[in-house]
Amino acid sequence: MTEDESFEGGCFCGHVRYRLQGRPIFVQCCHCRDCQRQSGGAFVINGMMEAERVETLSGEAVGVSMPTDSGRPHDIHRCPHCQTAVWSDYGRRGWLRFIRMLTLDRAHEFPPQAHIFTRTKVPWVALPADQPAFEIYYDPKVLWPEQARTRWQEALTKSGAAR
Repeated sequence: MTEDESFEGGCFCGHVRYRLQGRPIFVQCCHCRDCQRQSGGAFVINGMMEAERVETLSGEAVGVSMPTDSGRPHDIHRCPHCQTAVWSDYGRRGWLRFIRMLTLDRAHEFPPQAHIFTRTKVPWVALPADQPAFEIYYDPKVLWPEQARTRWQEALTKSGAAR
């Protein structure tokens, strides 16, 4: 990855457009029931990205608070016109966005690096043999490449949440 690499994306109707400054920290495919119900699909592919590296180009995504099985807050940011989910804020961290990767213009450049909550995966979805899969979640310290762990820690420290 080069630091000047950027990727643009947006909602279905084009009202909300955004740019990522660089690649996501980590990309994962979530098969939990919350993601299935909230998206109406078999899974959601999220890329974790520092909020400061996500630039809004046009429009304004509106946060919709969703209940979760875990009880933690989850705000899905959607286009106010077409209601496409463009990113989420799990836990109201503020400093981190979970980008809905298929809203990127070049979405196919970002295959999942892991599959999570596969215990509730729909049975007709086959997981790639070359991608790690977990019934619930995983330990990022073990799975993530060093660069991802470093970016996460830097963003966490900068946000003040690492105290």
